[in-house]
Amino acid sequence: MELGIYTFVEATPDARTGHLITPEQRLANLMEEVALADEAGLDVFGVGEHHRPDYVVSTPAVVLAAAAMRTTRIRLTSAVTVLSSDDPVRVFQEFATVDLLSHGRAEIMAGRGSFIESFPLFGYDLHDYDSLFSEKLELLLRVRDQERVTWSGRHRAALQDQPVFPRPVQAPIPVWVAVGGTPQSVVRAATLGLPMALAIIGGGPERFVPFVDLYREAWAKAGRDPKALQVSINSHGFIADTDAAAAEAAFPPYMHQMGKIGRERGWPPPTRRQFDAEISRQGALLVGDPQRVIDKILWEHELFGMTRFLLQFSVGTMPHRDLLRCIELYGTVVAPAVRKALAGPGAGT
Repeated sequence: MELGIYTFVEATPDARTGHLITPEQRLANLMEEVALADEAGLDVFGVGEHHRPDYVVSTPAVVLAAAAMRTTRIRLTSAVTVLSSDDPVRVFQEFATVDLLSHGRAEIMAGRGSFIESFPLFGYDLHDYDSLFSEKLELLLRVRDQERVTWSGRHRAALQDQPVFPRPVQAPIPVWVAVGGTPQSVVRAATLGLPMALAIIGGGPERFVPFVDLYREAWAKAGRDPKALQVSINSHGFIADTDAAAAEAAFPPYMHQMGKIGRERGWPPPTRRQFDAEISRQGALLVGDPQRVIDKILWEHELFGMTRFLLQFSVGTMPHRDLLRCIELYGTVVAPAVRKALAGPGAGT
């Protein structure tokens, strides 16, 4: 099983001090984080796309291209690319370039996005939310799989025997579909033979088991090789030297950022009691010392049999030194223990 990190690259005030670093400094910190993840032996590093003042990155491919110059082995993915409001041809070209720069380590994680700012920004109608993604995913896969493309649709100008360059090192470059628990999205990913990334950021992980089961059923129904099936579980987390230190470091920024998003969407703010429930074994957050996080990843592997596990570090701004220590513990303590456990007798995928 692959183990990795994804980040939304927050640009929010420190929840404890109120200090706000510049976007320039946040990106410099990010390059140190991805370099350490690579050195520590993690498998994947993902960067999200947002078009809001509280997140720095609107163009994941540009940032991942810079990360390619600072790393040697870690895979580099968007998390996610908001494909519905982008041009699939440009997305392919950008990530093909990252693939060339990284010598074959780029991936695209395509999603509809949990925020909607990009739709009016690029002139799209939210009423077309579903059809935009479906059509643009179709075009992205066509461009990925064919050097010359003939295609037509509702939301973009047609292509007639149009060559698309550059071509990536990987043939094909991996395209994951990110889903948040919509059955139709799960079935679409399986039918198309695409790996699925399932976000679990709240509530009991057990309630997502039917979605993974549905994906496997749809994959088999489509007549695809079961050995090629890939599932990623993506969750929020934070690792420190002790459980108490992890919880005390993670809660203030979590409350700040989730509270802000909640106010925008009409949700009640998170409480410490809810946070403590989420970091328990039955909750969605992987917050604690290395052993606590090891145990929870292994428990979720029993539930899902996933082939990849990505943790979002962090939710809200945290001190850079704390994030570096978190990544170090993840790569040098948690990941080796998880790999060893899964390699043992009777281990699953």
